[in-house]
Amino acid sequence: MAIGKKSSWQAPTGFLNGKTVLITGGTGTFGRAFTKRLLAVPGVAKVIIFSRDELKQSQMAHEIKDERVRFFIGDIRDPDRLRRAFDGVDIVVHAAALKRVESIEYNPFEAIQTNVIGSKNVIEAALDRNVSKVLLVSSDKAVEPINLYGATKMSAEKLFVAANSYVGNRGAAFGVVRYGNVIGSRGSFVELIGRQRDGGVITVTDKEMTRFWIRIESVMDIVLECLALMQGGEVFVPKMKNMPIMDMVKLLAPGCKVQVIGMRPGEKLHEILLTKYEAREARELPRMFAVPNRGGASDWLMRYRALPGSFLYTSDNKKFALSQKEARAIFGC
Repeated sequence: MAIGKKSSWQAPTGFLNGKTVLITGGTGTFGRAFTKRLLAVPGVAKVIIFSRDELKQSQMAHEIKDERVRFFIGDIRDPDRLRRAFDGVDIVVHAAALKRVESIEYNPFEAIQTNVIGSKNVIEAALDRNVSKVLLVSSDKAVEPINLYGATKMSAEKLFVAANSYVGNRGAAFGVVRYGNVIGSRGSFVELIGRQRDGGVITVTDKEMTRFWIRIESVMDIVLECLALMQGGEVFVPKMKNMPIMDMVKLLAPGCKVQVIGMRPGEKLHEILLTKYEAREARELPRMFAVPNRGGASDWLMRYRALPGSFLYTSDNKKFALSQKEARAIFGC
């Protein structure tokens, strides 16, 4: 499984030789990790960090000292700035988004401007500047969404898949990678446990809650594989495992009391990584599942095995549960 089991497999990197890669939202958890992963590839020509926060860019510049890194202040809401930034770029990884579920419920217009209109702007700038590959970083919350964040990410996914209809003779490809909770990412439940542990009380919203988990290192490898494989319109979903929230508390904060504070607006009890409809269309690759573009660009996927009709990719499905040994390994216990 992609969650972090060690293997001899190495993520493909040959396609990056001589390429310039731009990351929107590049100062976030994903952007920082992916920048470091790209810089470990000698053939990468340039990595451009596109983000709004000058302080975070300055901090990142002090942390990562490599002459191949460039910083570009801008907002994905600004199409002119995106077009300027995308000039000469070969690959774009679109990670910029408003992500806090509870905050977005109360600031819906802002979320739509960034997550939906901003994604449209990324697509149009990429088409105008002849970017060859554009990959959207999405979330399991985009699947059967009950909150606005999930709805905006679902909309962004639909835009990216549909963008392949506008490519014409440009040779561009737009795709999506969708995954669950990243261990140690900013604002994650793992981070919350770390902050609350010394106080002896861990707050949870519901004791029955479950989530999918993946290591940031695994995400980096999966994204590289998606970029190498994508032909246009695919939705890639890494093979992930799940764990109940309460099992995680017992593992990371043994002896702490648990305080139930109630589910927040827009919060799900269990997450889903593939809809039943997508599961009918999806194909199983060694490290991920892939939903093909029915427009035809994903014919290469047809050589892979289809999923069984009973396939259910949900965070409460015990078929995908982490064992205690696996959990201790990935959470560093």
